[in-house]
Amino acid sequence: MRSCICPGSFDPVTNGHLDVIMRAAKLADEVVVGVLVNRNKQGLFTLEERMEMLRLALKDYPNVRIDSFDGLLVDYCKRHGIPAIVKGLRVVGDFDYELQMAQMNHTLTDVETLLVATNPLYSFLSSSLVKEVANNGADITGFVPDVVLDPLLQRLAERRQEQGR
Repeated sequence: MRSCICPGSFDPVTNGHLDVIMRAAKLADEVVVGVLVNRNKQGLFTLEERMEMLRLALKDYPNVRIDSFDGLLVDYCKRHGIPAIVKGLRVVGDFDYELQMAQMNHTLTDVETLLVATNPLYSFLSSSLVKEVANNGADITGFVPDVVLDPLLQRLAERRQEQGR
């Protein structure tokens, strides 16, 4: 079985993320969506919430599995026998960073990195930009899957209320 991993923090998952994952699902027997556990960063959503939103958004893809990891991604890949990492590229700056990561990962292990050009419809999307735009009242329909829209708007409203805004 040929497997790959699509890693990220997915806080929250966007339609750009889903585009890359669904394209990988057409190429691999199994796609693991690896949700990063970053203990140094407080996300908008908990790890469990992010994983559940991904499960719901990708429920129609039986060859996609959601898991989490911390530490080095290549260590997770080695432990689970995953030979390839699939990453989306939005802009030229992404390429510089991802190329360095791919070269480091390959030097550390024999895990390959496949860089996929993002669909131009989603090239401007990032989780942080979607959160910023939504937090300022703009309509983000079409930027995130439907299963994310209401939880995202609700969580942002809760944060604004906590901050007294």
